[in-house]
Amino acid sequence: MEKGKLYVIATPIGNLGDISFRAVEILKSLPFVLAEDTRESIKLLRKYEINTQLISYRDQNHDRIIEKVKEKLDIGLNLGLISDSGTPLISDPGFKLVRELRELGYVIESIPGASAVISALSISGLPTDRFIFLGFLTKSKERRKDILKRYFSLGNTVIIYESPNRLLSLLNTINNICPENLTVVARDLTKMREEVLSGSSKELEEILLKREFDKHPHGEYVVMVYPLSQKELCS
Repeated sequence: MEKGKLYVIATPIGNLGDISFRAVEILKSLPFVLAEDTRESIKLLRKYEINTQLISYRDQNHDRIIEKVKEKLDIGLNLGLISDSGTPLISDPGFKLVRELRELGYVIESIPGASAVISALSISGLPTDRFIFLGFLTKSKERRKDILKRYFSLGNTVIIYESPNRLLSLLNTINNICPENLTVVARDLTKMREEVLSGSSKELEEILLKREFDKHPHGEYVVMVYPLSQKELCS
């Protein structure tokens, strides 16, 4: 019997219309889809009248779920993997699952689509020929500083995901490490409150402080930084 395959399916990052025809067709064809948060994923499935059954999958329940996944694949069922938004595994669960299934010889197929990293970079106006994606940084201030200093020294555009509660702190750290920079902050891409701010990290910090952002932090952020001078960072 031919084994089933796992489809890694990109879903919208905000606007539910940003999904490919192929992704919808695949989702409708599958008996089961592994989802990071079934409460969020059900909204997408209902919009497109997809009746596929959702199974909660997170890194924390990987060991409990993996055997069931293999059992279904072994009897020829195709399965899907989606995250809350965007492309699975990009700062989202799924690495353990894909790695283990690939090592065991199962077929894994990508159904490409939206990604906050690429969407933000494409409208940033920053150099796109080389970039570094760091995802969510550690909470340790000193560790964050060391990581940023190391990657700024390479002279590439650096992309970071950041929570609203730490956004101002991140901008301040960037300014302390590399005052000469071009920074672009993209908020809530493809949603009603989408906004893109550009300037130096210091200028953006000042803009947000004038808005009293520190008192009412909100939104989802992609922060992109291009260091204009790496001389002092490389020493």
